[in-house]
Amino acid sequence: MLNANKGALGALDGKGLRIGIVQARFNDDITGALATACLAELSALGVADEAIDHVFVPGALEVPVALQAFAERGGYQALIALGCIIRGETYHFELVANESGAGVSRVALDYRIPIANAIITTENLAQAVARQTDKGRDAARVAVEMARLLAQLQ
Repeated sequence: MLNANKGALGALDGKGLRIGIVQARFNDDITGALATACLAELSALGVADEAIDHVFVPGALEVPVALQAFAERGGYQALIALGCIIRGETYHFELVANESGAGVSRVALDYRIPIANAIITTENLAQAVARQTDKGRDAARVAVEMARLLAQLQ
């Protein structure tokens, strides 16, 4: 939800974390803006540029398999999924949104690795543009926060 009350959290520290990012190319203007905001926030949180692996896939349905490859490779404290699905005139929107979301969640649970899911789903392009920067930043913050939390819980 845009401008939602996300609760308060202290400072996040991304130093020493290794993060994998999978970015869908479909709706590239939006996913590119998501990535730009995400990468800037990761840098601001102290994640080193060389500790970020960033790959591209055709669309949101391909994101989970690339996340799975990162998880199988190992060495990552968190992963980030970036994509944009805009409603069209057919049922395809629901299929892509539901299946990509389920795939991202399955990889996170199967491999016990936090995945910040910033595959945004909107009714139109204007909604996507309105969310692209905040959701990109949010993805970086979620990845760092959850990486730190899981490290504490292990």
